[in-house]
Amino acid sequence: MEKLKISRVIVVEGKYDKIRLESLIDGHIITTEGFGIFRDRDKTEYFRRLAEAKGLIVATDSDGAGLVIRNYFNSIIPAQYISHVYIPGIPGKERRKSAPSKEGTLGLEGMDTATLRALFIPFSSEAEKEDSDVNQPASEEVTALDLYNDGFKGGKDSAYKRKALLRAARLPENISSKAMLGAINSLGGKKFYETVKEKANEGFLQKTQGNN
Repeated sequence: MEKLKISRVIVVEGKYDKIRLESLIDGHIITTEGFGIFRDRDKTEYFRRLAEAKGLIVATDSDGAGLVIRNYFNSIIPAQYISHVYIPGIPGKERRKSAPSKEGTLGLEGMDTATLRALFIPFSSEAEKEDSDVNQPASEEVTALDLYNDGFKGGKDSAYKRKALLRAARLPENISSKAMLGAINSLGGKKFYETVKEKANEGFLQKTQGNN
């Protein structure tokens, strides 16, 4: 089955939700780490920037915790940048869990494929193209090979250079290379990358010269 291509950034609670959606959606999916977002100012700012650049789809569970996280996003992000996918409250428990949730309902990770596809189809690139009179040209995307060729992945000092790139892009320094790539592409692709790459290289050079 072909994956749904979604240009907006999708926000879910945890890694198992992310894994579940990655099986049927081609897009940028990030996690809140549960309530972790409440104490992480850098990540909160990260979500705001992604929302302004691409728009956010919040897809938290239908339980109490999911509602708290959903309301938090409503409080920090202007309404024009945020959309919601509501997971139906279907009784049951996920296979990996020994007991059901407090509410006794399935979370996003426990939803069947047909239900999830139906929830996200309205946000797919094809659906949004049909609703739009003007097709915006897509930004050229940065690839993992670009990061490798530019020294930000897999080579000598790549970890230090990657941190410099994250600082230049004003992204949280604890996100993975994959998450960084998704964020850069959501914030402007190659054009944005070329700007922050230059700043990162300057910052890294100044640091190495200062240590000599």
